[in-house]
Order: sequence, then C-alpha cells, then structure tokens
Amino acid sequence: MNNELNEIVANKQKKVDILIEIEKMDEAKPLEKILSRRKPNRHHFRDALKVAGLSVIAEIKREDLLKRKASSIDHLVKLSHLYSKAGAAAISVLTDEDYFGGSMHDLMHISQGFTTLHPCPILSKDFIIDPYQIAQSKKAGASAVLLIVAVVKDRLREFLDIAEYIGVDALVEVHNEEELNRALEEKASIIGVCSRDLKTREVNLDIAKNLAPKIPKGIIKIAESGILNVEHARAMHECGYDGVLIGEMLVNAKDPRGIISEIGNI
Repeated sequence: MNNELNEIVANKQKKVDILIEIEKMDEAKPLEKILSRRKPNRHHFRDALKVAGLSVIAEIKREDLLKRKASSIDHLVKLSHLYSKAGAAAISVLTDEDYFGGSMHDLMHISQGFTTLHPCPILSKDFIIDPYQIAQSKKAGASAVLLIVAVVKDRLREFLDIAEYIGVDALVEVHNEEELNRALEEKASIIGVCSRDLKTREVNLDIAKNLAPKIPKGIIKIAESGILNVEHARAMHECGYDGVLIGEMLVNAKDPRGIISEIGNI
C-alpha cells in the first residue's frame, strides 16, 4: 500500500474509533443489532446490473481525491432522481468526508428520497476497514458497499460474509491482477476494475481492458474511473464489462440524462 493510501486508512481508523465510541454510549446499540441479525439479501444492487446493455452506476460526489470540487451538489435527492429516471441501474454515493466531501448523511438523505418513488439501489462508497461501517451503510439505506482489496486486504472474506449476512451486496474493487486473483479466490460475485493507479493517481483504461478477459463469466464486471465519454463506455462494453461507474462526466454534464440514456443503449 502506498503512503497516501496508508494515510487515508490511518485517518479512517480515527473516524471508525469515534464511531465505535458512539456505539458504546448508545444503549440501543443499533449497529451491533444490524450485525447480529441475519437479513435476506434481495440482491437489488447485483440484479440491477444484469439488465441488457451496459448498466450505469451513476456517482454522486462533492470532491475528488485531489480536493477539487467535482460539483456543487445542492440538491442531492433531485440529482439522484434525475439519474434514476434517466435509466441509471444504481446510484453510487461517496460517504468519505475528509477526502471526498461526502457523508453518511448524504447517503441516508438520498435513500429516504426514494421512498415514494421506484427505489434505486444505492452503493455506499468509502474506505471500509471495519464491520461497523458496513452496518452503518445498511442503516443509512445502502443496497451495497464498496470493498477495496488494497484496503481490506486479508479481511476480504470476512467482510464479504458480513455483507451477505446483513443483506447487502458488495462491489469488490481491484487495481491489478494480484488483487483480482484475491477477489476471485474469495468468490466475489461483483468485481469493479479501477483504472486509476493508486501510486501515481494516473488513469489508464488499459488496466480495465487487460483485466477484463481474466474475469470469468458469471461474475458481474464493472469498469471504474477514467470513463469520460460515451466512446470510453463503449470500449468497456466491447471488453466484456456489464456496467460502468461514472461520476464527474455526469455531475459536470449539461445533459446527464442524455448521457445515461445513450450509454444504456450501447
């Protein structure tokens, strides 16, 4: 793990320590209850990605890793509804505060906004290092959580089991063949290939193109990062990806509805 990711994980551990303390002081123990009770996994997120054509996971984020403002998202619910009505298979919500300007409140706000509409599966996207974060995502309304192999390391199987037990799907993110092999060994059913190099931050779609053939049939394949136009999305579909996760292209677009529709019809 590179120094920057070490820093991110160390900072996240401080946040998790606070979360644990809050749970200890709460007599109701809401997160412990979630973790202790088996819930049927309806697989809303996974199944939404199985539709014909190329699925779009539309991402809502306030900032990127370089602290650049990705968009001035003033109306989270309105934006999530726009994405859903345009045909997005799922919504991805950045919940990390320090590096992406998001929060669990954002996820909860968006999730609750779908109560009177056709529900759209929501992915909680964060640096997960503790079971309490998975429970917290479930409590906030997430249908799935992101598990980054470079972050969870040897706890991948444990976290996959926890997610399944409490009834949420897991999108397992990999950046290279070694991480992919680990995801396959642990029988991840949804694998996201991120084309961003964790050390240099540079994006190279060749990463996704090269790893695609190494992912067996039957596993849902998602291409992440670097998909900046419809042609990029088309290239990922031609490589065998079932879906693409796109953020900045949408939040900065004049017509995100049209983009989602066009990609969905590839």
